[in-house]
Amino acid sequence: MFGIKKNFFYLYFWTINKLVQHIATHKIKYGILTILLVIYAFILPAKLFITPTCSVIEDNEGNLIGARIAEDGQWRFPHNDSVPYKFREAILQFEDKNFYYHPGVDLLATARAAYLNIKARRVVSGGSTITMQTIRLSRRGQGRTFIEKMIEMVMATRLEVAYSKDKILSFYTSNAPFGGNVVGLDAAAWRYYGRNANTLSWAESATLAVLPNAPSLIFPGKNHKKLLEKRNRLLDKLYQKNIIDSLTCEISKEEPLPQKPLRLPNIAIHLHNQIIKDHQGKLIKTTLDRFLQEKTNAIIKNHHYQLKFNEVHNAAAIIIEIETGNILAYVGNTSGSNQHGNAVDVIQAPRSTGSILKPILYASMLSDGEILPNTLISDVPTKIAGYTPKNYNLKYTGVVPARKALSRSLNVPIIKMLQDYGLQKFHHRLQKLQLSDINKPASHYGLTIILGGAESSLWDITNVFTNFSRTLNHFEKYNGKYNLNDYHPHNYLANAEPLEEKLENFNNLSAASIYLTYQALLEVNRPKEDANWQYFSGNHKVAWKTGTSFGFRDAWAVGTTSKYVVGVWVGNADGEGRPGLTGIGAAAPILFDIFDLLPNDKWFSPPYDELAKVPICRKSGMRATDICEPVDSVFVQESGLKTEPCKYHQLIHTDNSGYRVNSDCEDVNNMLHKSWFVLPPVQEWYYKSTDPTYVKLPPYRNDCQSFETSPLQLIHPEHNAEIYIPLEISGKKGKVIFEAAHRKQSSTIFWHIDNSYIGATKSIHEKGLNISEGEHTLTLVDELGNSITRKFSIVGRNN
Repeated sequence: MFGIKKNFFYLYFWTINKLVQHIATHKIKYGILTILLVIYAFILPAKLFITPTCSVIEDNEGNLIGARIAEDGQWRFPHNDSVPYKFREAILQFEDKNFYYHPGVDLLATARAAYLNIKARRVVSGGSTITMQTIRLSRRGQGRTFIEKMIEMVMATRLEVAYSKDKILSFYTSNAPFGGNVVGLDAAAWRYYGRNANTLSWAESATLAVLPNAPSLIFPGKNHKKLLEKRNRLLDKLYQKNIIDSLTCEISKEEPLPQKPLRLPNIAIHLHNQIIKDHQGKLIKTTLDRFLQEKTNAIIKNHHYQLKFNEVHNAAAIIIEIETGNILAYVGNTSGSNQHGNAVDVIQAPRSTGSILKPILYASMLSDGEILPNTLISDVPTKIAGYTPKNYNLKYTGVVPARKALSRSLNVPIIKMLQDYGLQKFHHRLQKLQLSDINKPASHYGLTIILGGAESSLWDITNVFTNFSRTLNHFEKYNGKYNLNDYHPHNYLANAEPLEEKLENFNNLSAASIYLTYQALLEVNRPKEDANWQYFSGNHKVAWKTGTSFGFRDAWAVGTTSKYVVGVWVGNADGEGRPGLTGIGAAAPILFDIFDLLPNDKWFSPPYDELAKVPICRKSGMRATDICEPVDSVFVQESGLKTEPCKYHQLIHTDNSGYRVNSDCEDVNNMLHKSWFVLPPVQEWYYKSTDPTYVKLPPYRNDCQSFETSPLQLIHPEHNAEIYIPLEISGKKGKVIFEAAHRKQSSTIFWHIDNSYIGATKSIHEKGLNISEGEHTLTLVDELGNSITRKFSIVGRNN
């Protein structure tokens, strides 16, 4: 055994020694060989094809929805590793039937081509393999010389070493010329047949397979007969090779040739623009649903046809799937020329919000225990630090339940709610909800932030609704906890990684407050065509809100079901306002047409773990006291348990005739004790005209002394107010209107300016007066001697 090992090592070292001596003797030859091997190893570029490609987007099922031509003016789709079976069989039979067997160069085919060319004294056969043609396509601009042919052959063998046969075939298929400026099978399939290459027939695949060899044959009306003959010969060959049967072959020959290149789909223009910013020249699969995208495009187009008669030229809409945050349809603007700013992606553009932020304030006040859904909110003419908000209909109801203030979008009660909640606190809430365009200090916006004094985008507004709805849907899933990552932006890229769960006890707003807000938004009056929606089982239960900005510049409508959020904006991109451009009139009809495309869903489940059933005063909407009547048992948010009890019911004392009495004029044993719903005088004055069931406090009996607060209140002006004199059309200074209210409607009020009597009013207490500029004092006195005094200033205006 030792002898065998010794002989082996001796033979090994002897061989190595001889090899070293041989290399030393022929070092020049081996040096050249080494250099050639190194060149061969690195002969291929790091990236075989560097030509620019189209920016292509697909829907969530892989359907083409948009393509932008490559920077060099070619329709060249991004590289596709997949080669459809029919085209693969057709191209191999036509170009290189031995493709899977040769090492990149087919010597027999090359020899045969050389023989035929010499015999014909012209080039009648190329002999190039698909691998060699792939190299030639990658080396653009090189001449067709013998040396270039040799280089292609060498590089073809190296390509075979570096890549699999399927990969090489995909390189060729993605970069072969198909006539004109069409490059690659994917682009050719869409340009000539209007569909994906995987769906092509045998005739269509055969037609495209013969084009790289003679791409000029495809031009309409040119060489049509030659192209047809070449295609049919290839079909016959496929039949002879038992790849297709005789019936398929004959039927395929009857299929017509393409007549002219087709326009590629471009149905999500503005989203495509967004994607190109980060994915230029790539194929991106999106979350869009092609059916919904096309239908939403059509809805926007149909409504735009009507809107443009009012010179309203722009509209946008978005559909979001709540669970994933995936965008299913994205229409950034109306189609058309750039004359009216149609290229602007309005979904991303900041616009005046109008009333669209009101649900956030309502939900915030519920979540923080500031109000209950039906808490009465003051609705009377109001002036706050020089700001005088008005309801859209210029009418007032005295008081209104908070829920109805939201559903009716009343400005004055909402301003009162914001004032009570706190501007800075609300502004901070908007920051937490990631309304990115509201980026100035709260003082910059003031109370007008809730009525359109701030700007936001349809993207951000719908994101708030989507996050709210997702939080509500997940409340039971997480057993009453909150996933912090339920608040995340929309997504338009397919196969996005899901966010991890981060469970906490609270997140932004409570599920109960969101649910109660949505219950209020169910009551928003729908457009006329959907006015009786609740009587039809097929109609959606939608929580929705409109918004109209100052000057009729922006019309909003945003709605949610348990599965989808839809947002719509209508207006002019240049900010021009138009009469009648309102959320309810312009945006809402589009919103509900879009919801008609979506499946009808079950409504949100109540988050009972955050709801408490408590006695509520039916008239005030506040927590009931012992003297409240009637009382309802109602589910409210748990945080609402800390709200104040009813302050509007009073215990009054009357005699048998119904007059109010007190212990100074009536024996306590003879008194009747009653609970009475009482509003402050100004609120009462407006409220009683809208609610015929309201009963004022009965008067005191004549022999009883009244200890009630003054029944007289001044509505306008406020103390130390500065009043500007309006100018009439004639240019003359107009009158200043003063208003007062008295608990006893039939009372007479006597008016005095600067201690001078100017008249009296009865029942309707309004006076229009011509008053000089400067400081003045207004004094009102009623029949019983109740009086009120207020100072104000008159400031003139020249225009």
